[in-house]
Amino acid sequence: MYVVIFRAKTRVLDDEYFKVAERMRELALNQFGCLDFQSTSEGDQEISLSYWPDEHSIRAWKTHSEHVLAQQLGRERWYESYIVQVAHIAREYRVTN
Repeated sequence: MYVVIFRAKTRVLDDEYFKVAERMRELALNQFGCLDFQSTSEGDQEISLSYWPDEHSIRAWKTHSEHVLAQQLGRERWYESYIVQVAHIAREYRVTN
């Protein structure tokens, strides 16, 4: 399993940002094999974690036309800066009570 870590310093986020973000999450989960997608923000800092079965799925998602447009809008309007990290998860532990 892989995780894509997206960390950003945001500018002003408008209504279109939230619509695009929801659409991107929906596409990732329903069309590209994303296993889980979580985002949170505090002040001007945002972090998103998305979990994927393989690198092929991540590449397909990254190059999808709607996602490419969202990336462009992010660079132009919503993000002052960002970093994307892709990591392989070697093991996972879980506790449930």
